Amino acid sequence: MAAQNFDLIVIGAGPGGYVAAIRGSQLGLKVAIVEREHMGGICLNWGCIPTKAMLRSSEVFHLMHRAKEFGLKADGIGYDLDAVVSRSRKVAKQLSGGVAHLMKKNKVTTFMGEATIPAKGKVSVKTDKGTEELTAKNIILATGARARELPGLDADGKRVWTYKAALTPPHMPKKLLVIGSGAIGIEFASFYNTLGADTTVVEVMDRVLPVEDAEISAFAKKAFEKQGMKIMQKAMVKQLDRADDKVTAHIEVNGKVEKQEFDTVISAVGIVGNVENLGLEALGVKIDRTHVVTDEYCRTGVDGLYAIGDIAGAPWLAHKASHEGVMVAELVAGMKAHPIKPESIAGCTYCHPQVASVGLTEAKAKEKGYKVKVGRFPFIGNGKAIALGEPEGMIKTVFDEKTGELLGAHMIGAEVTELIQGYVVGQKLETTEQDLMETVFPHPTLSEMMHESVLDAYDRVIHI
Repeated sequence: MAAQNFDLIVIGAGPGGYVAAIRGSQLGLKVAIVEREHMGGICLNWGCIPTKAMLRSSEVFHLMHRAKEFGLKADGIGYDLDAVVSRSRKVAKQLSGGVAHLMKKNKVTTFMGEATIPAKGKVSVKTDKGTEELTAKNIILATGARARELPGLDADGKRVWTYKAALTPPHMPKKLLVIGSGAIGIEFASFYNTLGADTTVVEVMDRVLPVEDAEISAFAKKAFEKQGMKIMQKAMVKQLDRADDKVTAHIEVNGKVEKQEFDTVISAVGIVGNVENLGLEALGVKIDRTHVVTDEYCRTGVDGLYAIGDIAGAPWLAHKASHEGVMVAELVAGMKAHPIKPESIAGCTYCHPQVASVGLTEAKAKEKGYKVKVGRFPFIGNGKAIALGEPEGMIKTVFDEKTGELLGAHMIGAEVTELIQGYVVGQKLETTEQDLMETVFPHPTLSEMMHESVLDAYDRVIHI
């Protein structure tokens, strides 16, 4: 059978791949996309979106218990875990169908199957109906990543789960161990803890949410402990002894190993790139610790082959993948493209309270030699936060003392995942402290705290 020819072939239809395909098509390229499992990738089907749907259920459940505070009555409060999961799956399905529709609308040819790259400019796709041979001058690898499994701690789907089982749980955990306190671990800990699981989080680093600013991590730990979570820092799970109804975890803390029993374990110890079985080594693609090595334009060093998103390394975030996809599509179409600065990408964690940040932490800024000015503002000083019944949280801003450049912003509290974008735009427009001080923030909003945090850095704070 004759090979089908395209201008651009995208392998993987997650938030990097499908966005690259749409942008390529908008620019007049003939585009094909190959996906082996789900349109929308992990993000839409087993990651960002379904977890947010489940966390929303637990947030509403938490608020129902607080009804009395708001002058409301709610009796016999309970939940149906199957229904919570079912809602989450429906949300994922709706969005996955939406991506398939977008491919049709943008005239992107979709191939469902396993892709390999037998030679430069060639893609072979194993589908249900046989093998399709495709050719294109430009190929984008957007194959994403999967959960890292540590030896002896590997998931079995019954008592030891990765994110997939945690999103479609075979039972409700009574006593839960979460290994790893990055965004994924903490979101699941937050969800199950709110629904009543006795939750312990084990983190190998010296603090939870280790990529966040140290002050935010400390604030988060206090909040989680107040909600009944047990947080073990500088601790490591050495082995898991499995029985039908329980798992005994051997946890090493301060050089001593202690044994604890749980009925469920969630492993969230990072991710590994999906680099296998594509034929990358034979093409001469450099792979470093399961991630494809690229330059700032996502070029792999093999002519016409690009890698975007999780497979191309940190930060492992959907919005980074999407922007890289757009950038590469524009490069392929001959446009001038702007590389993405990692420090301009915000991170959001949807635990309770929410955490969001962009740019440098205070420690990183000092490490880089900046003399900094730091501002802070607590939620308790904000009218809207108090009216919402969410007075716990803080916003922290880090400025370069010399130029007034906003180096970083770090937040914890209600809706901060929505607020962070204000600082992201500010950074993109190269804002200074002066610009931010002169900006009029609407009242009463949570966003006023962003203003006050800037004012605080320059000893001009009003409301504390």
